[in-house]
Amino acid sequence: MSSNPVAETVASLMPEAKTELTELVAFRSVADFDQFPRSESEGAARWISDALTAEGFQDVALLDTPDGTQSVYGYLPGPEGAKTVLLYAHYDVQPPLDEAGWTTPPFELTERDGRWYGRGAADCKGGVIMHLLALRALKANGGVPVHVKVIVEGSEEQGTGGLERYAEEHPGLLEADTIVIGDAGNFRVGLPTVTSTLRGMTLVRVSVDTLAGNLHSGQFGGAAPDALAALIRVLDSLRAEDGSTTVDGLASDSAWEGLQYDEGQFRQDAKVLDGVELIGSGTVADRIWSRPAVTVLGIDCPPVVGATPSVQSSARALISLRVPPGVDAGAATKLLQAHLEAHTPWGARVSTEQIGEGQAFRADTTSPAYQAMASAMAVAYPGQEMQYAGQGGSIPLCNTLAALYPRAEILLIGLSEPEAQIHAVNESVSPGELERLSVAEALFLRNYAAI
Repeated sequence: MSSNPVAETVASLMPEAKTELTELVAFRSVADFDQFPRSESEGAARWISDALTAEGFQDVALLDTPDGTQSVYGYLPGPEGAKTVLLYAHYDVQPPLDEAGWTTPPFELTERDGRWYGRGAADCKGGVIMHLLALRALKANGGVPVHVKVIVEGSEEQGTGGLERYAEEHPGLLEADTIVIGDAGNFRVGLPTVTSTLRGMTLVRVSVDTLAGNLHSGQFGGAAPDALAALIRVLDSLRAEDGSTTVDGLASDSAWEGLQYDEGQFRQDAKVLDGVELIGSGTVADRIWSRPAVTVLGIDCPPVVGATPSVQSSARALISLRVPPGVDAGAATKLLQAHLEAHTPWGARVSTEQIGEGQAFRADTTSPAYQAMASAMAVAYPGQEMQYAGQGGSIPLCNTLAALYPRAEILLIGLSEPEAQIHAVNESVSPGELERLSVAEALFLRNYAAI
């Protein structure tokens, strides 16, 4: 990349990028204000607002979205008559989980073994820095050749839909010819990849009640219906013997056509313990990109420490269901709720509540923007051809933007390759990937402007 002026500029900016990412990671910006102070998220939003203002953006604003969080918006005008590109990232992060499991503090960016560790380093505060680097490199080499809108979301990880609803209420705000979602990742480090599909998702809370109150297990156990045991049976009904997801009425046999995921490599990436089998059937790509997947995210029940010999009267769980492209998330939610109710044993009282939803997404990879990105990535990653992969995760905003702006081309790139371990302890980002993808984005904007 050194012979390319844009690449040289990005390389020179990397020390500043590390400093900025350190500042941004330091905000404990988890958009769950029962667990983390709202001030941490608001501080991250102000940091991004100040950064956009410093780069010459106009109309910079903190948008109060309907879910009670803030998204950051800015507009950088380009040459008259130029195309408009929207750059997306999010600054909210997942909770750090067990902070004791981190080798270094989760909210202190720390360099180790050639990577930068910290919650949000890859997902997706690093995406904010990627956008800034790309724009700075263009400004230093002839200027930004397109109009640029930036939107940085404050609640993507919570799935509460604040920005989606705000965009629907202000349909002109995020309108663009092309949208670059900086919240995906390469298939692996050094292999340039665009994400062409995303699974959708629904979050459902299920509650089971059997008794007016807990009972002594010695006096009543064996006849009194145990709500926790009933819930366990309900949750077990969501998987076949091989671990495949089984929701009554929901198809689970789709096949992925495209880049395949070697099973041995997947075991390594997922850090599956020796002797433990993978679950499901079909190829790994089928399972994680083309088929539904249910996950029990949490169960409310007594902890082992301090547990008493009681028959439980109530229990509840939070369930995530990932749904593949072609499946409506709302319809999948109804099937999941019906399944939970149908499989609850012993006449136990069961109730379900949907608390989040996002539709699946499929991109048009034949569009001119994809060709512009392929050319850019060929320069940023010499000797490598851009690949197309799916992603098992969800970015609900994609479908909202696709519905609002059906003519817009949507590309997904980013820093969340397997080694990044997003959402897990010891999340990290490869500074080399940050550098190369910033170069690719800058060259993409230049290529796209010339189309």
